[in-house]
Amino acid sequence: MKKKILIGLGIVVLVLVVIIGYLVVTDLKQEDMLLEEASEITTLTNEDPIDVDKVRDKLDNIITRGDYAVVERAFKDYLSDIIDNYEIIYNSLDDSKMVDLLSIDNYREDGKDFNETLEYLTTTQNELKTAVDNYVSLFEEDMIMSYIDDKGLDSYYVDFYRDNLIGEISSLDIEEVEESINQVLDLLQKEENIINFLVENKDNWEIQDDNIVFNDASLTSEYLRLVDEIVNS
Repeated sequence: MKKKILIGLGIVVLVLVVIIGYLVVTDLKQEDMLLEEASEITTLTNEDPIDVDKVRDKLDNIITRGDYAVVERAFKDYLSDIIDNYEIIYNSLDDSKMVDLLSIDNYREDGKDFNETLEYLTTTQNELKTAVDNYVSLFEEDMIMSYIDDKGLDSYYVDFYRDNLIGEISSLDIEEVEESINQVLDLLQKEENIINFLVENKDNWEIQDDNIVFNDASLTSEYLRLVDEIVNS
């Protein structure tokens, strides 16, 4: 009887060892898949410019199962918010209208009150300021962890998210983004200064042969000074 019991216990232990071994191997495979996925996403986000569609395809697709799928979804939701803010910033920086505001064509079409131009300048500056504030906040510890803290996961998975996945996006340079935005905001402000100058002096200038001409030499000098601030910035 004792021998049968010992044999039975041996079989149970063997089965448990096999099950545990299988679960461990399965978990390791899940981790490897997720780490590889994070690495591929990092490669895509390091491209210049970023192919947002390719990144979104990755972020929309969950490749793991169980608790790892929860971790993966939290990680990809976090990255999706980063990409959303990046896209707002990139589209603003790539807007050709920004360059055309001081063109003679725009002076003709929207002068001399420049209502559309001034509205565009205000809206664009506000959008950029909001986008960069949101972008920077996404890299704060509390914000990073907010995507996974409420998922009811064991601390092991939370640590894996923070230590192994979030570390993969450390190459996204916050300071570089801030510097680029500040340069654009400075440009927009200088453009706004010129447009406001033209509005304030709308009775003292006109377009002649594709050139802006002022009826006062001091106004011409001030206009050229404002333009020179942009050229030499």
